[in-house]
Amino acid sequence: MQQALEFQLTHIKLRGIGFGDPAKPMILALHGWLDNAASFIPVSEYLTDYYLVAIDLAGHGASDHRGADAHYHIVDFVYDIHELVTTQGWSKFVLMGHSLGAIIASLYASSFSDYIDKLVCIEALGPITKSAETSPEQLRESIINRLKLSFTPSKRPKTLEKIINARAYVGDLSLSSAEYLVRRNVIEQEGLLAYTTDRRLRTVSSLRMTDEQSQAFIRHISCPVLLITGDKGFPLMQDLAKDRLTLLTQGLHVCCAGNHHLHMDNPEQVAKKINYFLLLKAKTEGQK
Repeated sequence: MQQALEFQLTHIKLRGIGFGDPAKPMILALHGWLDNAASFIPVSEYLTDYYLVAIDLAGHGASDHRGADAHYHIVDFVYDIHELVTTQGWSKFVLMGHSLGAIIASLYASSFSDYIDKLVCIEALGPITKSAETSPEQLRESIINRLKLSFTPSKRPKTLEKIINARAYVGDLSLSSAEYLVRRNVIEQEGLLAYTTDRRLRTVSSLRMTDEQSQAFIRHISCPVLLITGDKGFPLMQDLAKDRLTLLTQGLHVCCAGNHHLHMDNPEQVAKKINYFLLLKAKTEGQK
């Protein structure tokens, strides 16, 4: 059973989808860049022992866009999550994220460890980094990119079928998975299609964290962590996983068949790994 969710924060309204029985233990799920809460529909069918709360991050899906004078910095997503968590009175829940969502989840679990029971990361663990020496060029490129976008008219999609086909091709995922994402990212206005996703999300990041900063965040994650990567996922994720897992006190890495969106195209196997991880930890706790 799905429920439409809506959360009014101080400066923005977030929306999402609830899957299952709210009386069961909660998993808060954060989607990837330019995706939305619908990305967790396939895997939710196999996580029936939990109440899965999948939200649309700011600027994505059905959630509000940030104000005209604001932007989409990674730390602001962490701020949104903490305001959501505290206003809802949530504590000791499972936090799960895919790609960008896994980066945000990593930062949140590191900074607010007392709220998180377990962390599940799919195709990312900690932020993407760049050396400190590249900071001036990063900022220059970001500002030029954002200014260019502000003077470029928005594009209007022509047909839903073309958007779905393009999303499947670019994201290397199945048509059925692409359709889940597109149908929540596109609406009809006066007979024309329009994207709900804020196009400012496509601009270049102003500053990436350094390796030293990223490692500090990962080392500070105290809860058990499950990292799931696809055997055909992003190579960068596989390379980073080897080094970053050594920074965790309780980290487990599993690889499943699939590309970057393996939780959508191979949901049963991914859910099996998640269920085992959560059950295994519960048994360990019970034996103490």
